[in-house]
Amino acid sequence: MEKTKKISVVIPCYNEEKVLDQLFDRVTKSASLWKHSWEVICVDDGSKDATWDKLKAQSKKDPRWKTISFSRNFGQQMAISCGLNYASGDAIIIMDADLQDPPEELHRYISKWEEGYDVVYAIRTKRKEEVVRKLGYWAFYRIFPKLVNFYIPLDAGDFSVMDKKVVEVLKNMPERNRFVRVLRAWTGFKQIGLECERGKRVAGKTSYSLRKLLGLGFNGILSFSSTPLTVALYFGLFVTSLALILAVLGFVPSYSITLVSVLFLGGIQLVFLGVIGSYLSRIYDEVRGRPHWIIKDSTITPSLS
Repeated sequence: MEKTKKISVVIPCYNEEKVLDQLFDRVTKSASLWKHSWEVICVDDGSKDATWDKLKAQSKKDPRWKTISFSRNFGQQMAISCGLNYASGDAIIIMDADLQDPPEELHRYISKWEEGYDVVYAIRTKRKEEVVRKLGYWAFYRIFPKLVNFYIPLDAGDFSVMDKKVVEVLKNMPERNRFVRVLRAWTGFKQIGLECERGKRVAGKTSYSLRKLLGLGFNGILSFSSTPLTVALYFGLFVTSLALILAVLGFVPSYSITLVSVLFLGGIQLVFLGVIGSYLSRIYDEVRGRPHWIIKDSTITPSLS
């Protein structure tokens, strides 16, 4: 008889007090169908409401629910990474606390993992979100894969099941500017996507503003691609070549054309300097060696980083 395995569920939480009761109920009911032992690790990312109090109460009520609280808001990607560090399961699930990704669907993903897949991720077929946010996601998932040298599945979010060997690889990645779903794709292994309709938030408001989503996308591009630097190089070569050709041909522009050209090229230079500065900023983040997060309280007594 095959030995029962363990499933860990990692859930980042930020100001989710209104949805937690439903989260506790739906995840617990869904987990009863998995035929494996299980644990849930909820990481409170510096919430300002009663999220931490509710998480602690649930942990006391059901020890399978384990909780970690950050000293401040370090971001969703750090909360996920922290949860992965302390997950002890043979397979690890990542899901959001807002229940837009239904836990009732997880048995399908676990079944694929049992078949031998190392990563089973959700392909979001429908998004019940505002038009601007939908367009942003659509554009990102179609532009970003063209900038990197590995396969990134279209419309795949964090909602997934990963084998522990994949998680071990993620845990050994030291970078501070993290984008977990892209790191997951970068690892390779045997992966498969299952379609899943993404619902509306059960309660509360999303903590991911459009500005934060744009920042996450920009961070992903800078962390996984050198294309912006390559574009800057080739554009510089193009402008230099054009200037040499015009000089050889003896073309003398009027004052207005010269002024517009100088302003345009000056703006482009500032943009590319900003891109280079962003790469340098990421290098600076890495060499400072500060902890990825600081833990204020926990029911599983982890270390501080």
